[in-house]
Amino acid sequence: MYVKEMEFDWDEKTQGLVLSSFFWGYVITQMPGGMLADMYGGKATLGLGMLFSSIGTIITPFVARSYGPEELIILRLIIGLAQGPLYPAMSRLLASWVPIEERGRLGSLVFAGAQVGNVASMQLGGFLMRYTNSWTSVFYAFGIFGILWLMFWFVLIYNHPNRHPFISSSEKQYLNRAINTVDPEDGKLSIPWKSIATSAPVWGLIIVQIGHDWGLFTIITDLPKYMKSVLKFSVVENGLLSGLPYIVMWLVAMGSGFIVDSMLSSKYFTVTCIRKTFVTIASVGPALGIVAASYSGCDKVLAVASFTIGMGLMGTFVPSLKVNALDLSPNFAGTLMAIVGTIGCLSGVIAPYIVGIMVPNSSMEEWRDVFWLSAAILIATNLLFLQYGSGNVQPWNEKPNRQYKSSDINNENNTASILKPL
Repeated sequence: MYVKEMEFDWDEKTQGLVLSSFFWGYVITQMPGGMLADMYGGKATLGLGMLFSSIGTIITPFVARSYGPEELIILRLIIGLAQGPLYPAMSRLLASWVPIEERGRLGSLVFAGAQVGNVASMQLGGFLMRYTNSWTSVFYAFGIFGILWLMFWFVLIYNHPNRHPFISSSEKQYLNRAINTVDPEDGKLSIPWKSIATSAPVWGLIIVQIGHDWGLFTIITDLPKYMKSVLKFSVVENGLLSGLPYIVMWLVAMGSGFIVDSMLSSKYFTVTCIRKTFVTIASVGPALGIVAASYSGCDKVLAVASFTIGMGLMGTFVPSLKVNALDLSPNFAGTLMAIVGTIGCLSGVIAPYIVGIMVPNSSMEEWRDVFWLSAAILIATNLLFLQYGSGNVQPWNEKPNRQYKSSDINNENNTASILKPL
């Protein structure tokens, strides 16, 4: 077992600043990263972000040991700045390459992969520290792996099907007909900020993202505290059981991705209907689960089962909420993902603070109020998405002088939506 005397004598405030500084940078660059991805392509935007974050990871031990917490905070901020554009850039690439009938499973594979990475990195990090007897090996290994991964990224990835030298002409024609996005290297589209800002479906997406992030960040931050203070789990039990809901969430995300694509291929359901249905499951499921857990008393099995089922159902947000930006505007998917992600991240700042105020004594009654609040936010924001959300490509997606062939994408104009979009 890895045991070593503490190397850095930093107080709790300093440790908190070191850990949180990454997120300061992460929030700042989502918007410019999304804009760059839409204007110049996701390949370079994501690749350069990974390059700088990998280099920053490799030099982290040197900075921590040779300088001090202030310099480490600056480095962590820079790493956050480098990683902010990653999700918007990936959204732009998916919008250029993935037909709508395949977005569910491929979107789940890409976006839910982060959860697999979190679990795998924690396990690998523990293994490295145990067998090298050094925490620095984790940073060196992950940083070097990032550099090696980039070699494959820059060789294999292309911004648009038209740029790929190896796919067949028939495949290019199919992708251009089915997706119909502008190649960033052919010409730059001006981002229609006014149209985006006044778009009801965009605001519906933003609002439901806020609700989702509130519920998710509340559980991520506070579930271990609840298990320790109310359910009286040991440290080992807490560590094992706190991760169980996320494993189930990943499994649900992958499975629901295939279900979504099957429903689209059947032609019986519109994109709007499917997105709203699965977003509703991802909102109502966790709301019911966390409230049920708060009434489980000291029944540990019932509490864990309620959390696991509820948070597992949140996995349906991946093939619905996560890919909705691609539905609304394939040409500006990076910018939309950045807008939604930036505003949604505010929940991650506010929610833990509110929870801290509401549970001064960590009693079961106080935690019940927390979970009721989260459930109310999840359901209220979902209702607004049902009213204003959409799965249709928006008119401002295209140049004014270019007619968009919506029938090539989803044929929604010829099919009555079960849940009427705006």
